[in-house]
Amino acid sequence: MQTRSKIFDDISQLMTNAMGVAQGARTEAETAVKGLVDRWLAERNLVTREEFEAVREMAVRAREENEALKARLDALEPSPVSEGFPPVAG
Repeated sequence: MQTRSKIFDDISQLMTNAMGVAQGARTEAETAVKGLVDRWLAERNLVTREEFEAVREMAVRAREENEALKARLDALEPSPVSEGFPPVAG
């Protein structure tokens, strides 16, 4: 009976060690793949999400400023149509 218990204990210990090794291999593989992907992305000069969002926000603000300036300009200058001139095609 002691022999059977010892065998099961040994098998259990072996499986525990194997799982630890497998987990270590998985972590190492994930790190290697992440490094490869990061390097590949860096070589292609791609922007990060934060950089993209910052530029997008700048574009939105610029568009809003342009619309506000156009409204001011329209208020200051009469349009050619209101002066009796035909609209310019273009």
